[in-house]
Amino acid sequence: MDQIRLGLDPLPKKTRKEVFLDEMNTVVPWAELVALIQPHARGAHQALGGRPPFAIETMLRIHCLQLWWNLSDPAMEEELHERPLYRRFAGLDGAARLPDETTILRFRHLLEKQQLAPQVLATINAGLARQGLMLKTGTVVDATIIAAPSSTKNNSGERDPEMHQTKKGNQWHFGMKAHIGVDAESGLVHSIVGTAANVNDVTQAHKLLHGQETDVLGDAGYQGVDKRNPDLQVNWHVAMRPGKRKALDLSSELARDIDRVEQIKASIRAKVEHPFRVVKQQFGYAKVRYRGLAKNTARLTMLFALSNLWMARRQLFGSQA
Repeated sequence: MDQIRLGLDPLPKKTRKEVFLDEMNTVVPWAELVALIQPHARGAHQALGGRPPFAIETMLRIHCLQLWWNLSDPAMEEELHERPLYRRFAGLDGAARLPDETTILRFRHLLEKQQLAPQVLATINAGLARQGLMLKTGTVVDATIIAAPSSTKNNSGERDPEMHQTKKGNQWHFGMKAHIGVDAESGLVHSIVGTAANVNDVTQAHKLLHGQETDVLGDAGYQGVDKRNPDLQVNWHVAMRPGKRKALDLSSELARDIDRVEQIKASIRAKVEHPFRVVKQQFGYAKVRYRGLAKNTARLTMLFALSNLWMARRQLFGSQA
């Protein structure tokens, strides 16, 4: 009652978005990423009509907002006008003008044209490695399908020619496949490859290794990977096929030992599911946004780089403290 009489409002509660943005603002290495992008942006990212261009960090922050909430370029422009929270995060609070959708699109195209997404991932991972959060002795490989629109009701009258359909279980899927290699200890992503959905996982396994690991784990889809890549000096730990494991006679001590080994391998492989969960469930990237593999792979690479920071934020807060 005293607050009402004095005209004072109680302190507002922070929303989940505010908490999320505060945490990511702390852990994203903005200065390093701006230094990475700046040389490529000179003369490439200019505003029209003689207006000064927006700062690289501002555009990078807007791009991150797009990724975190899976927004298109026009939707991102609308959100900047409607949400003071987003304007504050991007450093545009009180600005005389805001980036339009064309400016936002040009910055995204700059990242794609210069192939900066893999360098952003490498920069972020280098920082995590300096904090001791990425060990290089083991890698877990896996892949997930990202759906694409299968409708032909579009300007071209056809589906994306770079996407493909594949059968998983008893269900058909149309889209692309994201293959990732993650650190076996921390579950942080270090390698990403984008292919059509019908590409077999085992054919991409060698591209997911950084070269310093001694052990690699994969599910049953990677059976025969050691024969395909005999020159790689690593120990492959591939899961037994489900039917073969189900047929084990657990009354035998040897069969029980084999089953326990499979359980241990599965518990380590489970870490590869965490980045998929963050990208698909938390960041909402369950369906491709663009046509073509290159653009979508670049977006996925940025998403997995940011997911590394999100998953490691608690440890980073501890190290900063």
